[in-house]
Amino acid sequence: MMTAAVNHYFRSSIGRKHLVAITGLLLCGFLVGHLSGNLLLLVGPDAFNIYAHKLFSLGPVLYLIEAGLALVFLVHLYLAARLNIENRQARGQYTLKTRTGRGTTLMSASMPYTGAVLLIFIILHLLNLKFGTNYQTQVDGVQMRDIYRTTVEFFQSPVNVAWYVFAMACAGFHTAHGFSSAFQSLGLNFPKYYPKIKIISYLYAVTIAGGFAFLSIWCYLKGV
Repeated sequence: MMTAAVNHYFRSSIGRKHLVAITGLLLCGFLVGHLSGNLLLLVGPDAFNIYAHKLFSLGPVLYLIEAGLALVFLVHLYLAARLNIENRQARGQYTLKTRTGRGTTLMSASMPYTGAVLLIFIILHLLNLKFGTNYQTQVDGVQMRDIYRTTVEFFQSPVNVAWYVFAMACAGFHTAHGFSSAFQSLGLNFPKYYPKIKIISYLYAVTIAGGFAFLSIWCYLKGV
């Protein structure tokens, strides 16, 4: 009985919306940690390389974390795409549109497109940086990958910087709407607090997107 109820919940539209919201918030949390680590670029090569080396040194634990993160991302992507298709099909069945009072904003309407851009961005990001040129360096006598050089070198191309800034603008649009919508989907949009959640979502989007975009421009100006 319990298994059937859980299965029915996750197959329902509400259950899928909840999963999209939860996985989206988990990804938002990851971005905060990722940006925090990347800010070590501003400190210097040794600080950033030591940070990366400690992550790589986790070995199997890192692979488990990455696998979990990939699963969260794929679940979010699949369910969001499925809900979008179902919503389009549902709208096509009705000639009259029910007004909710919220309306459709540019950010909400562009969610599928900004999501597609981010999918392409993540694939290219992994290929160019995580699996990019493997330079080696020594810090305090410890041999490690010079991921700092790989990163700064990648952003010596204005095309790469422009693409990165554009992708981060899409990330800003996506998270500005997605962050607050997640609380709405989970039923946490209390009238007293929801306006504050909206403000937090905008601040979050500007901080994350602006922070990553700034780092790409900084690397370009820094040079190898």
